[in-house]
This record gives sequence, C-alpha cells and structure tokens, in this order.
Amino acid sequence: MEKPNLEYINRLSGGDKSIKAELIEIIKTEFPKEKKEYYKNLEKQEFKKIEENVHTLKHKISILGLEKSYEIANQFEHNLREHSLDKKEDFGEILIAISVYIETI
Repeated sequence: MEKPNLEYINRLSGGDKSIKAELIEIIKTEFPKEKKEYYKNLEKQEFKKIEENVHTLKHKISILGLEKSYEIANQFEHNLREHSLDKKEDFGEILIAISVYIETI
C-alpha cells in the first residue's frame, strides 16, 4: 500500500512553514471528524450520506499524495451510488493508514 506524504502540501505552501503548518493542522482537525461521520453513516447504511463522506474524505486522500487510494475512493464513491459497499474494506484500510500517519506529522 502506498504511504501518505506531504509532497503536495510542500508544493502548495511554497516553502512557507506557517502555511504548511496551517494545512497540516486543518487535516489533523478535520480528518478525524470526517472519518467519524463516515463510520456513523456506514453503520446506519445511509448510502447517500456515506457517498458524501467518501467524497469529502477523497480530498484529504489526494492532498496526502495517495493517488492509487484516491482511485479506490473514487470507485467506492461510484459503487455507493448503486448501493454497493464494494471497496469498503479497501477504503477502511486507507483511513487507517491516514489516521496512523497524521499522528506522526
């Protein structure tokens, strides 16, 4: 599995450490809340809300340089439109990898 990284954030910040720190703080603050909301809606099997959660989380996946994971999230989002949970396990692994990573940055 690919590893989250800060390459995109580094490019976005243009070397400005305060901007980089602010972007990282946003991810560290928003991601856990978004993940919690995703799991809450998953438990309730509310497909439209799960799809919205995945769409939101996809942005964090992209920002953390996870190109293959982004594609998996995109497929999962599409599957949810068909009320299919195919790719749920893969998506869950991505969320775990990000959770572990943001504890280290």
